[in-house]
Amino acid sequence: MPSSTALDLDRAVALFHALSDPIRLSIMELLRGGERCVCDLQDDLETAQSKLSFHLKVLKDAGLVSDRREGRWSYYTIVPEALAEVHDLTVGMTPKKGTLPVLRTGSCCN
Repeated sequence: MPSSTALDLDRAVALFHALSDPIRLSIMELLRGGERCVCDLQDDLETAQSKLSFHLKVLKDAGLVSDRREGRWSYYTIVPEALAEVHDLTVGMTPKKGTLPVLRTGSCCN
């Protein structure tokens, strides 16, 4: 059974990967204002439907957005708990006070 640290690392990789693309960050920015129809996202981003679908799937698979269907349209919204996870993971990587290495001149292997 994988350790919780390995699971946390896998989760961090999934979240940070999903947020590592300019188009996906633009989608998240557009969704900050609330739920949006995929057709509106497509218009705002001026991108092909297939490309947008790919990026929305990455965000959805990471749990950063959720969708709902209404007739033939899909509506997307941010999952606040996932953004809280991103925050907590990032804060968890902050070095503890007094633990930053002292920079020295010369080689570290002398």
